[in-house]
Amino acid sequence: MISIKNVSYSYLSNDELVQNLKDINLEINAGEVVVLCGESGSGKTTLTRVINGLIPNFYEGEMSGEVTVGGQNVTTQTLETTSKTVGSIFQNPRSQFFNVDTTGEVVFGCENLALPIEETLKRLKEVSDLFELENLLNRSIFELSGGEKQRIACASIYAVQPEVFVFDEPSSNLDVHSIELLRKAIEILVKNKKTVVIAEHRLYYLADLATRYVYMSEGKIQCEFSPAEMKSICPKQRKLMGLRNINFSNFSERKESVAFKESCSSKLHIEQLKVKYENTIALDISDLSIPLHTVVGIVGENGAGKSTFVNALVGLKKSNENIFLESKPIKKKERLKKGFMVMQEVGHQLFTQSVSEELKLNIPEENYDIVDEVIEKLSLTKFKDRHPMSLSGGEKQRVAIASAFCAGKEILMYDEPTSGLDYKNMIKTSELIKAVSQKSKCSILITHDLEFILSCCDYIVELKNGSVADSYDLDKEGINRICGYFKK
Repeated sequence: MISIKNVSYSYLSNDELVQNLKDINLEINAGEVVVLCGESGSGKTTLTRVINGLIPNFYEGEMSGEVTVGGQNVTTQTLETTSKTVGSIFQNPRSQFFNVDTTGEVVFGCENLALPIEETLKRLKEVSDLFELENLLNRSIFELSGGEKQRIACASIYAVQPEVFVFDEPSSNLDVHSIELLRKAIEILVKNKKTVVIAEHRLYYLADLATRYVYMSEGKIQCEFSPAEMKSICPKQRKLMGLRNINFSNFSERKESVAFKESCSSKLHIEQLKVKYENTIALDISDLSIPLHTVVGIVGENGAGKSTFVNALVGLKKSNENIFLESKPIKKKERLKKGFMVMQEVGHQLFTQSVSEELKLNIPEENYDIVDEVIEKLSLTKFKDRHPMSLSGGEKQRVAIASAFCAGKEILMYDEPTSGLDYKNMIKTSELIKAVSQKSKCSILITHDLEFILSCCDYIVELKNGSVADSYDLDKEGINRICGYFKK
C-alpha cells in the first residue's frame, strides 16, 4: 500500500540545509497500523509529511527517493490528488481548519469532493455518533478547547473516507475520554481495512491496535518491533530509547510523596472566580486554596474550563474574582507582571530569530548566564542558533518551557506542557518544573498525562463543568485517586 524507497530529506533553516531523514526504506501493507515512535526530533513528523505529500509539495527543502501510496507517486502528483487517498490529522488541529464553525469544518472535505447532500449528511451523522460530537456541532471553532478541536479534525478527515490515515501526535491534547474515543475510531478503521500510520509518544492506547512499531532516531529507522517485542522491552531499555510506557497498568508510581499541611498564609486562595463568554458562565469557582512552592496539576475533561482557569488566574482573561497570595490580595495587573504562561499552542509565543534569543527575551542582561544552563538541561544545545519555528512540535514546546524557567516569575502556568514530548524530555521537564517550583511561589499545570503527573505533581485540582469537582494532596491515597481517575 505504502512504499518508501531510499528517501532522504533536508529542510531549509536560516538559508542552510539541515538533514532530517536519512535513507528511509519502509513498506507498509494495506490494513496495517504502523506506529512511528522515538524521541522528539527523530524524524517522525517529517516521515508523515513524506507519506501525505506535504514534502516536497509544500515544505521547502531537498528530497531524494520515491514514495508511492496505492501505486501512485505522491512525490510528483498534486496534493489535491493525494488527499483523495491519504487523510491527515496534524499535531495542531487549528492549522488544518478552513471554517469558523464546527459543522462546516466536519463536512468541508465532503463538499470539496462534490458529494451529494444526502451522502454528506449521512457521513456527518456517522462521524457525529462515532466521535460524540452532538454538543460540539454548530459551534464556533474559536470556542473549543484543544482536545475538542482535535476531535473535530479527526471527524472531518474520517468523513472523507480515504484509504490511508496519517496521524501526527493525535492524543497530545486529548483527555482520557477523548483518547478512548480516538482508540475506538482507529479500531473502526482497522475493521474497515484502512491503513493507519501514527507518529506518537503516548503508546498505551495503541497497544492492542498496532501491528508494527517503527523506532526512529536521528532521522533514520533504527529498528522495527512487533507488538509482542515492544511489550517485552524492559523498562530500563525503554527509557534509554526515550519511549513512553506501553502498558497503562505498569505506570510507575512515585516512591515518595509529601502531604502539604501548611498554614493558610502559604496558599494561593481564590474566591468567587467567574468567567463569562457572552451569556454563558464558563468558570465558577467559589472557594479554592492551592499550596505554594508545590506543583499543582489541573485535570478534567476537554472543555471543563482548565485553560480558562489558568488564563484568568494569570490575568489574561477578563474575570470577576478575589485572589489572595499569602493572605494578601493580588490584582490582575500584578498577576500579569508576576506571571508567565506556557500556552497550549506554543507557536503563539515564539518571537525571535533563534532559541537563545528567545530565552533572553524576558530577562535582564546580567542574568543571561542562566540561559546556557537551561538550554543544556532541556537538551536544546544543538538548536540554540536555530529559528524556533523551524523546530519540531516537541522541540518548540521545550523552548517555550525553557523561556518560562528563565523568566524568573513568581506565578508560572503551563498549559499541556508535555504535548509532543518524548519520555526523556518529559522527565527533564518535570525535574525542572519541580526545581523552579521551590523558587517561584506558584506552579500550576494543565495536563492529561498521568506519567507526567506522577513524575512531578504534589497537588491535584479536578475541574468539571467550570467548577471544582475535587482537590487533594498527591500523597499515597491521592496517587490511588488520580490513577483511578485516569482508568475510569
